[in-house]
Amino acid sequence: VQLEESGGGLVQPGGSLRLSCVASTNIRSINVMGWYRQAPGKIRELVATITSGQSTNYADSMNERFTVSRDGSKNTVYLQMKSLKPEDTARYYCYAAHGRTYWGQGTQVTVFS
Repeated sequence: VQLEESGGGLVQPGGSLRLSCVASTNIRSINVMGWYRQAPGKIRELVATITSGQSTNYADSMNERFTVSRDGSKNTVYLQMKSLKPEDTARYYCYAAHGRTYWGQGTQVTVFS
């Protein structure tokens, strides 16, 4: 499974971004997909996951501002982010659990004033 993220960029505090992750296979066969992030000098941390049954799980600090979704017809998982803060600055990685764990290359999100 290959995962390709897009949608990152520079945004001011309070702004929004939508990240996309396109998979090379039919994601209807992938039970769990989602997003992690890693800031410089920090460990990779969970942002959100979503199952093939549309059940979602969020990190405690992100469930009010971030929304994860998936579109099986497009083999794509999304992360809608709003009210972004400087501490959201990180590289965001798409993740898939399909026999083993797969990761994308990541997309950079930078929140600055």
